[in-house]
Amino acid sequence: MGPGGNRGWLLRLVIAFSFAQGAVSMARPAVSYRALALGADERAIGVIAGVYALLPLFVAVPLGRRTDHGRCAPLLPVGVVLISGGCALSGLADSLWAMAIWSGVMGLGHLCFVIGAQSLVARQSAPHEQDRNFGHFTIGASLGQLVGPIAAGALIGGRDMAGSSALALLVAGAGAAVAFTSLWRIESRTTAKSREEQGGRVPVQRILRARGVPAGIFISLAVLSATDILTAYLPVVGEHRGIAPSVIGLLLSLRAAATIACRLVLTPLLRLLGRTLLLTVTCLLAALLCAGIALPVPVWALAVMLAVLGFCLGVGQPLSMTTVVQAAPDGARSTALALRLTGNRLGQVAAPASAGLIAGLAGVAAPFVMLGGLLLLSAGIALRAPAGDPRQPREPRRSRPILRRKSGI
Repeated sequence: MGPGGNRGWLLRLVIAFSFAQGAVSMARPAVSYRALALGADERAIGVIAGVYALLPLFVAVPLGRRTDHGRCAPLLPVGVVLISGGCALSGLADSLWAMAIWSGVMGLGHLCFVIGAQSLVARQSAPHEQDRNFGHFTIGASLGQLVGPIAAGALIGGRDMAGSSALALLVAGAGAAVAFTSLWRIESRTTAKSREEQGGRVPVQRILRARGVPAGIFISLAVLSATDILTAYLPVVGEHRGIAPSVIGLLLSLRAAATIACRLVLTPLLRLLGRTLLLTVTCLLAALLCAGIALPVPVWALAVMLAVLGFCLGVGQPLSMTTVVQAAPDGARSTALALRLTGNRLGQVAAPASAGLIAGLAGVAAPFVMLGGLLLLSAGIALRAPAGDPRQPREPRRSRPILRRKSGI
């Protein structure tokens, strides 16, 4: 099966990603609750959360290199094992140091799975299918982000916080293991063989100088930072405005549902507007909506704003993947995707720290204004980034024989 063949593998990949991402989204708040039950303060919680994001930074590029010159599929079960083990062992840990280590293992597993999965989508999708397939792939992440926190909230609570959070982590580990059932024969051996025959390494500097790669990395970083800060600081805004936690939870779920809806209709939107205009418009609208959250609007207006914001944020991640893949030099697509994930992780560390500093100086609504500026900048970058036009399906068909000659198909 070459690029553009049967898409049963994509459905199974989405299912596996849903379970893996759901486990991580369930485990991360459970880790914080269990650490608090073990006597952690805010600084210790920050260190444990930071280890999750920082540890994988050291292996992202080597993993991308390995995937560029080998198969993608082996990274998927490795990632599932590390996620499942990190979740379960975090639930059994009885010290904060152990929790930090297992949190890092969980983050490493998530990175392995995502690098392998994104590389698989890039490799087994024809050029004109990449926007659509990356959009469908990220539905798995959105489903996991929607279900995971709800499941954690249902299990964690009561007087025995340590016990209930440990149970949630063990359940998350079991949930991650379910992803194994969808990973059988997910990679075409013909496609994998064509990659193994490629030449030497492409320097990282050359990848980062390729026109379009820095733009894709920055747009992805901005969108992910917006999602993370929205999740972290909307409860704080709700506390200041007297909005009940249950309502805040529903608002965040509404945002996640809108993101899923966006990715379901991504293909017709691309045909209507094209990648460059769609990225620019959604980043610009998201910037205005993020800044608008800082205003003291009623709950119904906040719900409308978050629904539209979730829809706009749903565009950035899949299209930034395609931008990076199509701009990267031949033989370095997985490394370019790994660099994009490295930017994401740096954003996950720097953005909350910056938001916390700004909130301390200017109030809890100020981080949303900061996000508005970040997304406004990403809209300008998206406007200048090179992008193929998915409204022209004939052009990829002419390039397909070239791809086949290169891969030996």
